[in-house]
Amino acid sequence: MAEVFLGLGSNLGDRAENITLAIEHLKESGRIKPIAISCFYETGPIGVQNQGDFYNCVMKIKTELDPHGLLNLVKSIEAGMGREPGTHMLPRAIDIDILLYDGLVLESADLRIPHSRLRVRRFVLEPLLEIAPDTIDPKTRKPLRDFLENVSSQSVRKVTGGD
Repeated sequence: MAEVFLGLGSNLGDRAENITLAIEHLKESGRIKPIAISCFYETGPIGVQNQGDFYNCVMKIKTELDPHGLLNLVKSIEAGMGREPGTHMLPRAIDIDILLYDGLVLESADLRIPHSRLRVRRFVLEPLLEIAPDTIDPKTRKPLRDFLENVSSQSVRKVTGGD
């Protein structure tokens, strides 16, 4: 079984509930085995600024799905929760990204592993390192914690509950 890290985020409605519901859908799919889930972190939007703050977390799972099979699963969960295609960088109830997949480096038309912005997003690095502090970036072969100093200006706040 492959060891995978998923990033989950929401900035519409009850953000904590949206992420919790997406995690439940992942579990109920029967295609993944949850290993660990980080705390939720709140951060302002990056890119398009005129939108609400995000809640984010990282989930470590094991799966027998190949990367594209896992991508299909997370996209179907996003769609089932109302995510519209083409809403990248726009408000959304749920966003699920494949961050790392079993040490794989993959670049295809629809999927990049490690996630293309993994090393430059504090809201991804902090929760991932919370649950797996010794994780190595398979592309650079450096510990992910080494990238935190480059994103120190990004504001991230650990939250303990819902809105």
